[in-house]
Amino acid sequence: MTTDVDAIIHAASSMKDAINRVGDKYDLPNGWLNTDFMRTGSYSPKLVEFSVHYRTYSNVLEIRTISSEYLIAMKLRSGRKYKNDLSDIIGILAEHEKRNQPITLEMINKAVNDLYGGWTEFPEDSKSFIEDAIRKGNYEQVYLSTNEEEKLSKDMLVGFEQDYPGVAKASNIDEILKNLKKKSK
Repeated sequence: MTTDVDAIIHAASSMKDAINRVGDKYDLPNGWLNTDFMRTGSYSPKLVEFSVHYRTYSNVLEIRTISSEYLIAMKLRSGRKYKNDLSDIIGILAEHEKRNQPITLEMINKAVNDLYGGWTEFPEDSKSFIEDAIRKGNYEQVYLSTNEEEKLSKDMLVGFEQDYPGVAKASNIDEILKNLKKKSK
């Protein structure tokens, strides 16, 4: 399970009000339904093509799902080291391993090609991250260390943002993190 649900919403503010009411009713955190993902690198217009219809509500709300290897491809494309992208990937791999339905590198490569046409626009270390993860296995231990590293990175970035408001951008955040980690050693 990941920490939010990505959504493509083609509707008026009444849909957003409904989303907030559902979140309140089930005590979900703000942002449980991520409508901003269409403005991120993980979005691909090909998602509809590779997702599967799950259910339609009131002839208005269509729920579609995407298979795990495609979700992994999306999270690799985003590759944020300060959110739960990487630990989510490891968690998905671990869950499939437990079910005796392992996700292979070939499956992920196919998803990357289907959604994005290849690895070209991915963060530099995304491909090596997934290759190492699958080669090493031991997902539960890797999940814990990856999640801890993400929390540390987030804390570093929060401190940086307090000291230097507005400096961190999507385009420079990896470099900032790299420098902050060097400095802390």
